[in-house]
Order: sequence, then C-alpha cells, then structure tokens
Amino acid sequence: MREPPAAALHAAAQAGATTPPAVEVLSAHKTYPNGTVALQPVDLTVQEGEFITLLGPSGCGKSTLLKMVAGLLEPSDGRLLLWRKPVQQLDEAGRRMAFVFQSPTLMPWASVATNVRLPLDLAGVPRAEADQRVQDALALVGLAKFAGSLPRNLSGGMQMRVSIARSLVVQPQLLLMDEPFGALDEITRHKLDTELLSLWREKKLTVIFVTHSIHEAVFLSNRVVMMAARPGRIVEEVAIDEPYPRTPDFMVTPRFAQYAKRLQDSLLRASRDTDEESVS
Repeated sequence: MREPPAAALHAAAQAGATTPPAVEVLSAHKTYPNGTVALQPVDLTVQEGEFITLLGPSGCGKSTLLKMVAGLLEPSDGRLLLWRKPVQQLDEAGRRMAFVFQSPTLMPWASVATNVRLPLDLAGVPRAEADQRVQDALALVGLAKFAGSLPRNLSGGMQMRVSIARSLVVQPQLLLMDEPFGALDEITRHKLDTELLSLWREKKLTVIFVTHSIHEAVFLSNRVVMMAARPGRIVEEVAIDEPYPRTPDFMVTPRFAQYAKRLQDSLLRASRDTDEESVS
C-alpha cells in the first residue's frame, strides 16, 4: 500500500497531533567566544515521525544546529525543546535520542557486538538484555552474521551500518545523523539511503539528517531545510510532496528532477548570499 504524500502527512500531523512536536528550535543561535556568529537565531519545528534534511553550503551551521538539538553544543541564546522539554530532561520524559556522526567512530580492537553494546554498557543495562538488543539491532541493519568481526574486516558501508546499529540499540524515538554517508561511494550510499528509509518507517522514527547532496535530500525527506552561511541561517524550506515507500526508480522521474532543480536554485542563492557576505 502506498502512503499519502509527505506534505499531506505533515499537515495532518500539525492539524490533529495528540503528541507535542518532537523538536522545537526557538530563536536559538550560536556565537563563539571569539565573536564568530556560527548561527543566527533559528526557528524550526519538527513533528514526530518526520524525516527532515538540513542542506546547504559548507559553514552554514548544519552540524552546529544538529549538535545543539542533541545537547552536545549549548546555544548562546534561545531554547531547544524535545517533546516540549529541554534536552537535559529527555530521560525524565521517557524519550530517547541517538546521534550518528560523519564517521563510524568504532573501537578498532573491539568486536562489532561490543561496539554496538557500548551505550548499553555505559547505561548499566543488564548483560542479557543488552545482548538481545544488540542482536536485534544487528539484524535490523543486516549484520547479524558479523557480530564477532573486528571493524578492520568490514567495508566502509558495513562499518557505517555498525554505527547505525549502535544508535538503534538504545531504541530512540529521535535519530540525528550528521552526513553519515558522505564518504561512501554512490552505489553504497544509495543502498544505505534506501535501508535508512525502511528503518525510519519500520521503527516510526523522527529523523533530522545533514547532507551536502541534493539528490540524497530529495530521496529521503519530507522536508528539506535550506541554510546559508556567514552567518548560518535558514533561508527556505521545501516540502518533498511524494509518497513512501520510495525506491531508486523515483530518482529518474520528472518529479524528482523538478525537486532537484528547485533545491539546486535555492542552494545557488544560498551560496551567492554567502559569497556576498564574505565580500562585505
């Protein structure tokens, strides 16, 4: 069965949601001690179950914004709420969040299973429960047979699957991903994008995904948030009003090309704004 278009889902969620937004960024900005304005005041609302992509030129604050949502970076002013609570109170609300970095960041001396179990060990989860959750997470990413392998024996794509399994093992409702597939070849990247969409739908996740790839943004997203740099700011939001599930065939349709062209034009405007700010 094909699901309704993404924009219709978003509108319905806003009109009749019985749960609060998953993420609210309320006039949050970041200025570093040396005076560099990394991010102008940003307002962004992400409904539960959405897949949002942050897109823009280098230095536009995509990763800064993502780390602020995760609580890894404090805003200079403004607020960031997860299900209407500060990120520090997330556990009290019975919600969980996970962060996937640009590189897998695996312990090279430890097995795949040990790497995936790490957040559960740190949280003091009983070993029997932890091992079952590790087994389930590895099965979700297709690595059940590699639990005893070392990272050096895995391909780059498989290592990134381990990193995703490590995030899934905490059973998150919110998944933050900072350009996780950027270093991979195109074939592996498209495969992992497709697998990520399957996980998002199966686990009913809310995802905020950072990328430099226009094609990846169109393929994955409910909405694409375009950002410009110097200072970082949101300049446009584009709804990708296409139904799920999406397959690679979607990427060769006229509709896909139209979305890509619109984002390309928006990215060029954002880059032009960045260049003009640099000159001025």
